[in-house]
Order: sequence, then C-alpha cells, then structure tokens
Amino acid sequence: MNNEGIDASLLFQIGPVEITNTVLTTWVIMALCAVVAGLISRSLTLQPGPVQTMAEGIVSTIEAAIKQVAPEHTRQLLPFIGTLWLFLVIANLSGLLPGVHSPTRDLSATAALAILVFFSTHWFGIRTQGLNNYLHHYLRPSPIMLPFHIISEITRTIALAVRLFGNMMSLEMTALLILLVAGFLAPIPILMLHIIEALVQAYIFGMLALIFVAGGIQSQQISQQKQQDKNSKEIS
Repeated sequence: MNNEGIDASLLFQIGPVEITNTVLTTWVIMALCAVVAGLISRSLTLQPGPVQTMAEGIVSTIEAAIKQVAPEHTRQLLPFIGTLWLFLVIANLSGLLPGVHSPTRDLSATAALAILVFFSTHWFGIRTQGLNNYLHHYLRPSPIMLPFHIISEITRTIALAVRLFGNMMSLEMTALLILLVAGFLAPIPILMLHIIEALVQAYIFGMLALIFVAGGIQSQQISQQKQQDKNSKEIS
C-alpha cells in the first residue's frame, strides 16, 4: 500500500474522519479530566483529605484569578475558564511523556481552542446583556468602527491560536535539538524548562481568554464608561 501523502501522525480512520495523535491525545485528556472530576465530586466531605484539599486549592486559585478580572461574573466564568486552564496545563505537560506529543503543538488544536474562546466571548456577552445590547456595542462610538471591530475579533483569535502553537512547537523543537547535541548530559534543566514554559503558556492563553470573555460581558459597561468620560471632558 502506498503511504505517500499520508500524514505520519495519522493513526486510523473512521469513515471520512481521520484520527491523529493530536485527536487521540485530546480525547484521552478530556476523558481523564471528566473521570477525575467525577470521582472527586462524588467523594466530597466536610473534613477533606489530601486530594480534596488539593482540588479545592486549585479551584480557589482559579476563582481568585477570575475575580481580579471580572469580579461580578466570577461564578459564571469559573466552569469555562477553569476547565480551559486545567486542560491546557495537562495538554502542555503531556509532551513530557515518552512517545506523546502535546496537542497544543498542533495548529489545528490551538485553532480549535481559539475558536472556542471566540464563540464563548459572544455567548457570554449575549447571555449577560441580551442580543441587541451586545451587538450595539460594535457600533460605538460610531458605526464607522464596525469593520474595525470585526477585524479586531478575527485577528486576535488568529493570534491566540498561532501564539500557543508557535511557543509549544518551538519548546519541543528546542528540547529535541539540545538532546541531539548534548545527549542526556543535561536532562533535568531541559525537563524543568519544559515544565515552566508549559505552565506559563497555559496561564497566558487562559488569561487572554478570560480577558476576552470578560470584555464581551462588560462591553456595554465599558462603552458607557468611555462615553461618560468623554462627556465629562467636554463639560470641563
């Protein structure tokens, strides 16, 4: 059978659907998160053990980060942003496992995450403000700004996807090159570099997603505040 032109990461096909390493790893991570979350939530007690204490610490940390950006919508954003952050941390660190490539080194995976953030921004904005009020902020301060708002939405989504992909791809390539040159003389520094960079990239992507979603929710308030500031300057 001729394998020319077939992606090396292709594992198998289900009809027209191609299952690649990225897809399989993503499914495994999603299933792992769901199983662990289900097990922890079913065994919650008033006197938490080590696992529950760690889980509560993670949730509290994420909740505090969201509160700094959108204090009035913390509970509303916690499930989405928290899940996104946890997925990114596990996905970025999965590249440390032998024979496993991080899904986030694949542009298709980071593009899917960026598109998810794009639609979530509008979903939370419409859900909070209503369709008319949310769409109206694209016409502020003038309807002329509408094309620029649309371009801004598209470009920041592309930048979000490419940024994570580029950083994770360069991280794995750098580690591979160092290992090829230096052998296994310095595995611990490379491992620490990978862990730190993976956590940093997960934090940055999650924080940008939080800022975008919070901006969508508070877009009407921001526009009104800018208009009030403008009126105050004109009066003064």
